[in-house]
Amino acid sequence: MIKAGIIGGGGYVAGELIRCLVHHPEVAIHYIYSNSQNGKKVADVHEDMYTHPELTFTNEIKDDTDVVFICLGHGNSAKFLNENKFSATTKIIDLSNDFRLKNDANGFVYGLPELNKSEIKSAKDIANPGCFATAIQLALLPLAQGGLLQNDVHVNAITGSTGAGQSPGATTHFSWRNNNISVYKAFRHQHLDEIKESVNSLQADFNHSIDFLPHRGDFTRGIHATVYTTASLSEPELVELFKTFYKDAKFTFVSDNSINLKQVVNTNNCLLQVQKIDDKVLVTSVIDNLLKGAAGQAIQNMNLMFGFEETTGVKFKANYF
Repeated sequence: MIKAGIIGGGGYVAGELIRCLVHHPEVAIHYIYSNSQNGKKVADVHEDMYTHPELTFTNEIKDDTDVVFICLGHGNSAKFLNENKFSATTKIIDLSNDFRLKNDANGFVYGLPELNKSEIKSAKDIANPGCFATAIQLALLPLAQGGLLQNDVHVNAITGSTGAGQSPGATTHFSWRNNNISVYKAFRHQHLDEIKESVNSLQADFNHSIDFLPHRGDFTRGIHATVYTTASLSEPELVELFKTFYKDAKFTFVSDNSINLKQVVNTNNCLLQVQKIDDKVLVTSVIDNLLKGAAGQAIQNMNLMFGFEETTGVKFKANYF
């Protein structure tokens, strides 16, 4: 049984981690750190955790911890690690963007299992990918490995309100978000750099634009992304390319039918559909932003790091509706 710590325990992603880890047969939650919630019961913040009244927030770090999940806002993880020291054997899984890029990695391995599984298994520290980045990369990596990205790539993706975090803001409160949709950070989203690095790791000569239009949706969780570019292969050849690339992936599946967001919400799965329309390849990618896009993938990475079965303790969907 390994001991796990969670830093920044009051947010949506930390809540998902807690919900999964309390059911993980190989993990005991050692502490849940939060300055703002110190002393409160976890169930006072994550209300569905009333079945675990023993869990409380603390503002103290424990040294004898095997793995620490850092769920702080972007830019805060590096600062936290500079100010707080862990044992030499403690593994870190960071869910911010502080260590995702090669120039900032500081020894962290980029934690996309479909790309870096062998490196994750031997890593001490992991930079968990971004949610949009996960959905978009899984739509592009087979094409990159085949050297097929020879033109600009165009992406439209829409995310649920939980992607903006728990702190209320002008574009997150119910009366604005409900029955509404809007674009933000057009062509400038922070996940673009990690997507480009992953693509270039498989297709070094890719130097075209990835034109990404992210949208805010009026639903709670999930990401629906459509990715298209030109390609010379036929649709059957493209589908076979994707199925071969992901044949050993535990959570990424290629569908022969149309796909939708409800198929993956509350799972750690990514579902892909590949189509060829005229000279264009269209890849649709759907994930749950809080699971495959954050907490679920972090646990998937932990399982690989500690030699557990990759799917252990990761939340699966109970029903469609």
